[in-house]
Amino acid sequence: MNTSFYDVQKTFLRSLAARDIAEPLPSFDATTPAPDARESMLRRRQEVAGVRQDGYVTGYFEYQDLGEGMCGDCARQFDEETVLTDSASITEVVLKLDRYPRIFVRSLGTVAGLVTRLDLQDPPVRMWLFGMITVLEMRFLQLIEARFSDESWTHYISPARLEKARELQSERRRRGQDASLLNCLQFSDKAQIVVRDETLRSQAGIVSRRRGDEVIKSLERLRNNLAHTQDIVAFDWQTIVAIVENLERLLSLGAIERS
Repeated sequence: MNTSFYDVQKTFLRSLAARDIAEPLPSFDATTPAPDARESMLRRRQEVAGVRQDGYVTGYFEYQDLGEGMCGDCARQFDEETVLTDSASITEVVLKLDRYPRIFVRSLGTVAGLVTRLDLQDPPVRMWLFGMITVLEMRFLQLIEARFSDESWTHYISPARLEKARELQSERRRRGQDASLLNCLQFSDKAQIVVRDETLRSQAGIVSRRRGDEVIKSLERLRNNLAHTQDIVAFDWQTIVAIVENLERLLSLGAIERS
């Protein structure tokens, strides 16, 4: 396998940005009566809106901030910690959302977008995450192939799982495909080999077999939830954060850890 991880890094680090998942930030002039803004936000089910001064969004307010005065009276200043440029990577977005409930997105000199964790349920992010897990599976395969020149890794796999792999291998060969037994293993099987072999576990940066089992289980759950369009924010948030925290190491070494 001659996968170029430099190319993979370019693809995954640059392919998805804040602008791709941000929702437009509604905004009101500072002189707009707060009750009018409140009615509009209620009708559109919006929780946050920007405040415009001289045509530019200079602050924001939440629905519950609105009283009886003008929108400008309710305005909050942006915390620069919660504002990213529209070109910010998905990595930056996720790490910010791990600390804050929402992130504002600046475009063309003004704050124009908003991202919350719910936006990570959208197809672009789900495809990105599934791609990352696929890259990790490919890296596990490379590590195993480099360590074992034959099929001596089979003792790490249960007889039932090994039989399933052999059945798949036979079917692929019947169709004229050249498939090694290793390539017929499922993601969890390849991961188990890496976790159970001390040398591979060390190469992957996994601190212990127990920790490795936990990480693999969480990755497999995320993979299944992605494949079946389940809620990944409610059930897999910590795994998502772990992926982006260790993105560079994942791409180069195939390791995922979170302390």
